[in-house]
Amino acid sequence: MKFTVNNATAYAYSGTKPLVETQPTAVFIHGAANDHSVWALQSRYFAYHGWNVLAFDLPGHGQSEGALCTNIEALAKWVASAFDVLNVKNATVFGHSMGSLTALELASAGGDLVAKLGLVGTAVPMAVGDVLLDSAANDEDKARRMIVDWSYAPASQLGNNHKVPGTWLPGNSLALMRRMKRGVLHNDLLACKNYVRGLDAAAAIKVPTLFVIGERDMMTPPKAGQAAISAIAGAKVVRLKEAGHTMLSETPDEVLKALWGFANA
Repeated sequence: MKFTVNNATAYAYSGTKPLVETQPTAVFIHGAANDHSVWALQSRYFAYHGWNVLAFDLPGHGQSEGALCTNIEALAKWVASAFDVLNVKNATVFGHSMGSLTALELASAGGDLVAKLGLVGTAVPMAVGDVLLDSAANDEDKARRMIVDWSYAPASQLGNNHKVPGTWLPGNSLALMRRMKRGVLHNDLLACKNYVRGLDAAAAIKVPTLFVIGERDMMTPPKAGQAAISAIAGAKVVRLKEAGHTMLSETPDEVLKALWGFANA
């Protein structure tokens, strides 16, 4: 579905379903240089099982127009504006990687926008190395390949960790990142690196929170999320033993099981 936010066309995948006032709403926020499609299995399942679904393309990503948001705070404000346009309140909000920081910032403001918070593949703070940033600025394809190398568990790199024969997950990730306009990747990585109030935001969270962690994640290693887990009272944690950072496609069923159980608890 398309709508307008800040005088620019925005897009959210809704599972081809209309928003129904009496149904709960699940919101899905993607990571750096990605779009709504990374949530394909999880968002579609929610949409076909009694939930409203909004899997956003953030500004300047996918089918959403408008200027890129240069920091996490601006991304959270954009999502809040989208909620206002679509009359969304008390949503269960899931974010992956950069999207997890956006969801965290959104929820930390309190109010009635976020009822439950799910953070997938997160680190607070989210370190981004200078080598990766420099590559994103000057040699985007090198940066994309670095990200792919660090995002997948070994079995996924070899191409034997997917139910569909012949599917090469790293190739899928490269193709998606290559669809983004030049500069999007560097912008997003820098926004993650510069988000310094993450632990303060975590300490302000008052809603039920879930962390989904890939034990083979080298982009946001399991230990990098521990401070945020400790800062949020009562936070639940699901650890996926064979998943890397791109767990939405590596272990899609396991991620869905974790999100679905949390959302419906």
